[in-house]
Amino acid sequence: MLPVDIPDRERLISLTEHRDAASVSISLASSPVPQDHERIRIALRDAIDQAARQLEGMDLPHGARHDVVGRLRAVLGDDEFWTRQSRSMVLLAAPGVLHAFRVANHLPDRVVVSDRFDVSGLIRAVSFPLHGFVVKVTQQGAKLAELDDEGRLVEHPLALPDDHRLMLERTATDGTFDRHRAHGATGDRVERERFCRVVQDEVVKIVPRGVPLILVASDDLDSAYRAVNTHDCLLDDVVHEHPDSLTRERVEKIAREILDRRRAADLREWRERFGNLRAQGLATTRLRDVAVATVADAVDELRFDLDADVHGRVDDYGNVELSNDGGGDGYDVVDELVTRVLRAGGKVRAIRKEESIDGSPVAATLRFPVPARH
Repeated sequence: MLPVDIPDRERLISLTEHRDAASVSISLASSPVPQDHERIRIALRDAIDQAARQLEGMDLPHGARHDVVGRLRAVLGDDEFWTRQSRSMVLLAAPGVLHAFRVANHLPDRVVVSDRFDVSGLIRAVSFPLHGFVVKVTQQGAKLAELDDEGRLVEHPLALPDDHRLMLERTATDGTFDRHRAHGATGDRVERERFCRVVQDEVVKIVPRGVPLILVASDDLDSAYRAVNTHDCLLDDVVHEHPDSLTRERVEKIAREILDRRRAADLREWRERFGNLRAQGLATTRLRDVAVATVADAVDELRFDLDADVHGRVDDYGNVELSNDGGGDGYDVVDELVTRVLRAGGKVRAIRKEESIDGSPVAATLRFPVPARH
């Protein structure tokens, strides 16, 4: 099981609102393999040294640089943190503050010193619906696996009771004799649902709300699981092959195909809806118009290019000042728009560049029209 520490919406918003001149953000490739950890510690030490050099050239309050660098270097010796790693890590530090996140996505190595935290990696991990989960339910038990961003299954252990398989057994003698297999081998409907309820209660502890869940089960257990399911995103797709006949590779392929179909259907619906709303003046792909709508809390949903890199600043009136060289004291404009939409209660979704509309890094549907910028 890959450990993850993705912040929920409220905490993510809180991180975006942080302001301090000595704010350091480090994203770094990591690994769940213990043999890789010494190499990763060295890479983190180098990233911290890079941040320290940037802080040296800044006019900061006395002790601020020492405080921030000390907090970051403490992570190097935190054995508990290093015991379980994921594919990436994100460290956010400021005077008196340290946040450490383990992320299952592959994030680019990055060191940013600014007046705010660079939470772009966390935003993308939260808002890019690439992954999903597969729960496989059979008479022998149940397994849960996550389809990662490379299309591979990573198993998540389920804390099921040791005797959970006995729930599929029943007796026709009211308990007078030892329990034995019922007619049909998987007991009656009540027993199947009881068995599935135990499984799904553990599944929902692991699978976040809104994340697709694919069910792989025989017909009788499929209907039983769906009857007791409480997860909000259990997909309707039925896998017609018997679960006992499926190899791991076959399950991966089926899951990828289901999620790809779901994503393609979502994109088609989004494009159609976007086109209809644009005809009414309630959708736009123009960066400056999106910025104006964002500061006016007018954005209902914002879809943004996962790899967009638009450097500059956005003021409180929605004026956008772009930086041609990507330097200066600016920040990623797209990330700024995303965080403002989140604060206003809007929806955000990361997309690939080839899925964008008009080739723009942003596309927004609006709650009400806003004046266009010329």
